[in-house]
Amino acid sequence: MFALATAAVLSACGARGGKSTTGDANNTGFYVRGGQLTYQVEISRALNPYSIEDHQYLSGVPAGTPPPGGDAEWFAVFMWAKNFTKKAHTTVPASDFDIVDTQGNTYYPVTLNPSINPLAWTQMTLQPQGTEPAVDSLASNDPAQGSELLFKLNDSIYANRPLTLYIHVPGQPRPSSFLLDL
Repeated sequence: MFALATAAVLSACGARGGKSTTGDANNTGFYVRGGQLTYQVEISRALNPYSIEDHQYLSGVPAGTPPPGGDAEWFAVFMWAKNFTKKAHTTVPASDFDIVDTQGNTYYPVTLNPSINPLAWTQMTLQPQGTEPAVDSLASNDPAQGSELLFKLNDSIYANRPLTLYIHVPGQPRPSSFLLDL
């Protein structure tokens, strides 16, 4: 798996003039460019709604959103973004992310209310050297150390992996992506 992921990253580097647009979230050292910003998956994992720790990650789910059924689960991706440029740039909103499995099934994030869940990924303008989550924020000090994207995934993902997290940046011809394995 490592060799396959490394080959994918190296081939993406060559195709983009040395700038990778594909990363492998099995190693949190990979960064991808999404427009003018750099993104990183800090961690991704299934959530247990009965766990005290995981329960907080499910706060802010819109009222009336049905919980996952017997063949589905909550899945969180904790992201980090940084502006390494000398100008302010805006992060993509949560709606510009999706996860696709190897069978082409596409999953979209559940929009979390950031006034209820301070870990929720929100679109924001990052000043030069600025990050999301902001330094010393609750999200940056959380064990996941990233802002949360929440998905409801079918259990079929375990047979259809790896998953690919796409970041759709307006004006960018192809989305940036991370390989996620469970």
